[in-house]
Amino acid sequence: MPIISAFFGIVIRMFYREHEPPHFHAEYQGQQAKFSFDGRMIAGSINSKTARQLIKLWASAHRDELETNWRKMKKGLSLDRIAPLD
Repeated sequence: MPIISAFFGIVIRMFYREHEPPHFHAEYQGQQAKFSFDGRMIAGSINSKTARQLIKLWASAHRDELETNWRKMKKGLSLDRIAPLD
C-alpha cells in the first residue's frame, strides 16, 4: 500500500483496488483509521484528537490531489506523493 504523505508521525496511505466511497488510510502510533476526503474518520480508530485534527486539516488542504490519486488508483496508475503539513 503506497505511502502518499507523512507528517508529525502520521502516515497516509492509499490502497490499490479500493472500494467506494473514495477514502484514504491514516496510521498514528500503531492506530489505524480510514478517512473520507473531507477528513472525516469513517472506520477504525485514532484516539489522539490532535492527530485527527491534523489529518482533517491536511485532507482539506489536499482534497483535489486526493481525488486525482483516487482516479489514478482506479486506473492502476502510480500514485503521486502529496505534500505534508508544515
